[in-house]
Amino acid sequence: MQRDEHGKQGEFRVSVTKDYLVFASAHFITFSGHRCETLHGHNYRVAVTIEGTLEPQSWYVFDFGVLKRIMRKLCDDIDHKVLLAEQNPHLQIVESGDSISVAYDNKPRYLFPKRDCAILPVPNTTVEMLAELLTTQLLAEMAKEGANSVTAIEMEVEESFGQSATHRLSFRTK
Repeated sequence: MQRDEHGKQGEFRVSVTKDYLVFASAHFITFSGHRCETLHGHNYRVAVTIEGTLEPQSWYVFDFGVLKRIMRKLCDDIDHKVLLAEQNPHLQIVESGDSISVAYDNKPRYLFPKRDCAILPVPNTTVEMLAELLTTQLLAEMAKEGANSVTAIEMEVEESFGQSATHRLSFRTK
């Protein structure tokens, strides 16, 4: 096995699961066959694992403190919000003043205060799509922080005890 410039073999994995990496949100999903479930909520928990080689000079894959700060902000941004799927072809989401109306297949369904909503660039607010969205957002934030050695991100979002989805994104650094 080849050694990196630090004399270390292989890649490393670091994980963060903290009590504050949670968000309580309401959502509903649409199903095939023109069905839409009722509005309900979950107390979501998030765990993230990143993989990569060691950063030169620091001897870590990515700074734990920065990773925790980013993840906390991502969770806080959707905490105590109604999660709405902007890319869902069955939903018509209209912002008007301080309100957001949501219709399902052109039938009025909900009217929410705008401040209580998070319109997300996803096709559905399933736990799978939330995991993928958080992965994408984390990757963008890590790039701003100069992460150069990360080769994979794995994001787990749990919507209830024993019920979660994990999204894994693998890539190679330059």
